[in-house]
Amino acid sequence: MSRKVLLVEPNYKNKYPPIGLMKLATYHRQLGDEVIFYKGEFREFIVQGIYEEVVEKLYNIDNRVEWFRLKDRIKQFIMRGFYDDLDFLASQSESNLVSQNLIYYKDYYKKKIYLDDPKWDRVCISTLFTFHWKKTIETINSFKQLCKYPNQVFIGGVAASVLPIEIEEATGIKPWIGLLNTPRILDDNEIVIDNLPLDYSILEEVDYDYPENNGYYGYMTRGCVNKCSFCLVPTIEPTYCEYIGIQGQIDYVRNRFGEKRNLLLLDNNVLASERFNQIIDEIKLSGFGKKEMFMEPNKYEIAIKAIQDDYNSRAYIKSIIKLYKQLMTKLPIEDQSKTYELLKQYNLLDEVTATKANILDTYDYFKPLFDKKYIMQKPKVRHVDFNQGLDARLLTDDKMKKLSEIPINPLRVAFDTWGMKNIYEKAIRTAVKYNIKSMSNYLLYNYKDKPVDLYYRLKLNIDLCEELGVTIYSFPMKYHPIDDPEYFADRSYIGEHWNRKYIRAVQAILNSTKGKIGKGKDFFEEAFGRNEEEFEKLLYMPETFIIYRMYYKNNGITDEWWNKFRRLSPEQLTIAKHIIHSNDFQNVKEQELEAKIQDVLYYYSIRREDAEKEMLVTSNMK
Repeated sequence: MSRKVLLVEPNYKNKYPPIGLMKLATYHRQLGDEVIFYKGEFREFIVQGIYEEVVEKLYNIDNRVEWFRLKDRIKQFIMRGFYDDLDFLASQSESNLVSQNLIYYKDYYKKKIYLDDPKWDRVCISTLFTFHWKKTIETINSFKQLCKYPNQVFIGGVAASVLPIEIEEATGIKPWIGLLNTPRILDDNEIVIDNLPLDYSILEEVDYDYPENNGYYGYMTRGCVNKCSFCLVPTIEPTYCEYIGIQGQIDYVRNRFGEKRNLLLLDNNVLASERFNQIIDEIKLSGFGKKEMFMEPNKYEIAIKAIQDDYNSRAYIKSIIKLYKQLMTKLPIEDQSKTYELLKQYNLLDEVTATKANILDTYDYFKPLFDKKYIMQKPKVRHVDFNQGLDARLLTDDKMKKLSEIPINPLRVAFDTWGMKNIYEKAIRTAVKYNIKSMSNYLLYNYKDKPVDLYYRLKLNIDLCEELGVTIYSFPMKYHPIDDPEYFADRSYIGEHWNRKYIRAVQAILNSTKGKIGKGKDFFEEAFGRNEEEFEKLLYMPETFIIYRMYYKNNGITDEWWNKFRRLSPEQLTIAKHIIHSNDFQNVKEQELEAKIQDVLYYYSIRREDAEKEMLVTSNMK
């Protein structure tokens, strides 16, 4: 018997699509279930569902009115019940049934009648980072109410695996820990969900645009042979699996959803696999050899095929409506009117009124228009990205040579501690030997390292870029113990050699570089200092001075602060630093401190808003 299955991702910002939910979508479609994916706020989900029911009724009552154009007004009445909205909507038709239906559905929402008769047979909710704790728990507690059966609400993912007890206490639901890598986890069948290909169609159902949305995503190994104290992989993927075939999954995705440009592999330690060479060979056979190029597929044809096959028609109807709108902006003016009238005639101006039959009936008209659009596409270079990074200790000459056979870009090499300097540098030089010149790494900080260790690692990357003629992008990543009961719900953890001011200083610098540091010695030295002494000065610099560096440098205020800071006696400096380290300057004026200390701490009370107003006044005076 077909089930209604709701897949939910909490409405936080994230870079990559929800791979676990995409596999679950494939699983449930194989079983013949109806699957819906949602990412957004709970209230909007409820209102949108009610709106779709209302509009269907209104079109049945009076199809001469373009009700879809009144979407915002209809939703507003459902949520707020303002009679000005009701009068306006009722005036669009002579039928009294319009106002009767609108009032019914307004009460349906306001009285939460939708909770009395849940529609969903199963609800699956993903979790990610624990610092999204509040949003995650709110999402679970809201959407679990929409499931007919309490035991059919499933929670999985990173946070669920790391903090299962806390999630159960907060939601009343026992989450699934780890992977769905054995049969009979959700149902009594032999399907291993973790081995299934991804269902990319669910991404068409939501308005959220994932920054990384044009790639094949997957794993060719699972787990890691290392047991690093700061890493949670052993908890989520405790058993190392040295090979998972991916070619079949790529072929399936290519045939069902169209070609994707890049291959993004989420392996945690692919270099530890004894079958590493086989893995690289399979990547090449899957269309990712060194010289392979990518051609953008015809998204219209992909959507048409899916609708013909009745594969997630809801998603592809929405996709095609978007494609119609995009096409309209590219057409000559003389063709726009003709096309608009055709869309209007067939009720294809909105996804609510569009039907599969009408989309297919207009295929002969739109096919040549979309063919012309896509035939103009130019081939693009493809990339392979082992996104979780490679272990520099395992990057031998032979493995680097093998890696050079695929278009790896960037090569991500782990550089978690300054103690790894020699191993890391050797790996970079070996990469250059095999003409791999685009590299990247995450630099862990706020763990057991000292702040200057972060500076040393950043500077080494800059020096290697200068010497070797390569590009290395550094992404400093703040350590956060997401399994610690004291800190998992926020980002307040401070490492033993760090303090709140140091953390804020680094974050302020990274804000100006958009979180990454590339090549360019002059830029780096301006951002982080020419040496460790200048870096330490930046750590103590008032945050507003860091953010608006050139303004305060040019008007002499930075030098003014620094001169007063340096003139403090050792005893005064100890007192001042203690306050600065706390990064809390709200009540400094009320504290009984020496005048020289107060003079220095005054600069830390200057807010961004003060700086922006001052700069605006200065600009207007020029």
